[in-house]
Amino acid sequence: MLLAFLPLIVFVALAGVFLYQLGSGKDASEIPSVLIGSKAPALDLAPLEGLTKFGEPVPALTDQVIDGKLALVNVWASWCVPCRQEHPILLELSRDPRITLVGINYKDKTENALRFLGELGNPFAAVGIDPNGKAAIDWGVYGVPETYLVAPDGEILFKQIGPFTPAALRDKLLPAIEAALGGSK
Repeated sequence: MLLAFLPLIVFVALAGVFLYQLGSGKDASEIPSVLIGSKAPALDLAPLEGLTKFGEPVPALTDQVIDGKLALVNVWASWCVPCRQEHPILLELSRDPRITLVGINYKDKTENALRFLGELGNPFAAVGIDPNGKAAIDWGVYGVPETYLVAPDGEILFKQIGPFTPAALRDKLLPAIEAALGGSK
């Protein structure tokens, strides 16, 4: 008799777990990253050919570009609507002398990426292309845009999934930058 009711018991138990999670008040969009607190994956990406800033070619994204600096690594694509929405915030962040903002162009066509940055402005000190998504996999990217704050020693301190909003900038990223600069975590 118990065996006949076993599927029903399992269903009720799973439904209870799901209802508890729904009512817990946790933000379902926040996905923890196992990379927080660990060394950032190696960067050795080809440049976005044809991209310039102040008349000079923008360099490829390599470890040397961010070594010893507090860096913000943004994964973006021209076809990504939320990337377009967060772009003004990235332009603002690029003016912050405390950080080096770099970009990984994810599964994009060169001409589309160049048009995107030409139209909206280039906030990046270096851009590497990731045409097949291998670098994004190494970084644990769930989707674009995603942004990582990397300490001067290469440790990943913070991850933003989805586009930056003014609230996310104020409440999450800026405090993480302050903590990194103050030496506390």
